[in-house]
Amino acid sequence: MNDKSKSFSIKTWKEDDQPREKLIKKGKASLSDAELIAILLGSGSRDESAVDLAKKILKFTGNNLNALAKLTVEQLMQFKGIGEAKSVSIVTALELGLRRRLEEALDIPKITSSRDVFEIMHSIIGTLQHEEFWVLFMNNSNKIIHKIQLSKGGITGTLVDIRIIMKKAIELSSTALILTHNHPSGTLKPSNADIQLTQKVKKAGETLDIKVLDHIIITEKAYFSFADSQIL
Repeated sequence: MNDKSKSFSIKTWKEDDQPREKLIKKGKASLSDAELIAILLGSGSRDESAVDLAKKILKFTGNNLNALAKLTVEQLMQFKGIGEAKSVSIVTALELGLRRRLEEALDIPKITSSRDVFEIMHSIIGTLQHEEFWVLFMNNSNKIIHKIQLSKGGITGTLVDIRIIMKKAIELSSTALILTHNHPSGTLKPSNADIQLTQKVKKAGETLDIKVLDHIIITEKAYFSFADSQIL
């Protein structure tokens, strides 16, 4: 290893510039996204430091950690200085972050607003590149007793069988439910098909005394609530 390559090893940096030491002395909140990623990388390439390499990766994803979490091991390995081991470390860390957020969301005792649903479901479908339709089944206290993925489709839509929704609700003795699906395109405006489906499910539920509390469309950064918009 020549002197140039050694100069980019984290261990050779000034103490104030070492992310690991900074985390230990000043706490994790003091580190930038790039510095946290640099710790995962451990070292950069012969031409740049781990922090500079991390900044380059973040710039490629628009400094968006959700976009970074979508990159595959193979895509990350396209960056000079990132081999399979480093790529796997980044993918693993981001996946753990997503799962932690999901566990936190599931600790919500009951649903009190559309925001609660967004917090729960965003970790599951908010960053997907295809559309998925989920149903949350509730009890009398508006607590989630079960949730299922009803269908999985392409970029533009999925097929939903209303009979399956009602059959599952009866099996669970559910008194209410919330419909939710994602829009990979990023648009929050419900389609005519979304509106028609919501009305059909609501009508089917009325005959069985099962309330449809909401239908929430989720994108990577926001959500749309039928109930909040008074179109349910």
